[in-house]
Amino acid sequence: MTRPLATVGRVPSAFKSAYLIHGDDHGRIAERRAALRALAERQSGAGGVEVFEGDTCTPEAVAGALSAMTFAVGRRFVIADGVERWKDAQVEPVVAALAGLDAETMTVTFFAREDGRLKAPPPLARAVAAAGGVVAAEMAVKPRELPRWVVDRAAELDLRLDTAGARALIAHVGDRQQRLQRELETLALELGPGATADAGALVERSAGSAERKAWTLADAIVAGDQRLAMRALVELRGQGERVGGLVYTIVRRLRDAHEAASGLAAGESPAQIKGRLRMPPFVADRLIADVRGRDVDGLRLALEHLADLELESRGGGSSALSDDTAAVRVVAAIAVA
Repeated sequence: MTRPLATVGRVPSAFKSAYLIHGDDHGRIAERRAALRALAERQSGAGGVEVFEGDTCTPEAVAGALSAMTFAVGRRFVIADGVERWKDAQVEPVVAALAGLDAETMTVTFFAREDGRLKAPPPLARAVAAAGGVVAAEMAVKPRELPRWVVDRAAELDLRLDTAGARALIAHVGDRQQRLQRELETLALELGPGATADAGALVERSAGSAERKAWTLADAIVAGDQRLAMRALVELRGQGERVGGLVYTIVRRLRDAHEAASGLAAGESPAQIKGRLRMPPFVADRLIADVRGRDVDGLRLALEHLADLELESRGGGSSALSDDTAAVRVVAAIAVA
């Protein structure tokens, strides 16, 4: 029996020739893309994976990749991320390429992050199905249905959770399904099979985990610890945290860092700087230590980069990069000592 592509952590025994992953649950779609790419690179190496996103994700470019001759050994993977922008009349080259696809050597996956009028083109969905592929929808759960969804996901993890507990968890950690799923997985590991989690235990055990990680990310950027910053960013995005929310936390810390660095550059003592910073003394001491030697102009430029990233995350920028790609680029650029 063929396992679905969505299986995370295990290499499928066989790949379909084509997949279309679409829907309005953008966090889950990002998860599936990351899982696919990891599986594909393990199977065929980085050279066996071709990615089209942003301005490069056009029907003509993808059709050309599907039809191109290659002497590569092993299965080729093509990822087309952003097909919700394709018009029905534009997809004919891709439909023709799918009809002649060699299922033994090629897998193509289309990702459509649907929102409002942006939808996966129906002709593309029909062509994927006709090629023997899989069309899968990832739809966000409606708010009124979310407690039942949490209870069902808990049961799948052999964790007993009633509706009151589910509502308490949602109230405490938010309504993002990826975040809720990660919290349930953590609880299942901590409590063990068949355990019961009441509202009090849920709040106590899940308290502030995402907030702590967000501050870890911000502190790593201030300290110039690029490796820790990238790891924290990937973990937070993996559990469904939005880029805009992360930017808010990072900016708060960077503004304090900029003020501390400016004070040090002006010859102020740590005690004078701590008096202006609205944070616990031990946190202020660490912040001041982290910014010693940091360039004040560099911290100001980092704030400008974050402002651009926030604009991009809200759809107001000119870049065609995905939120994940844009965030990784900015964090890599500013988390430098």
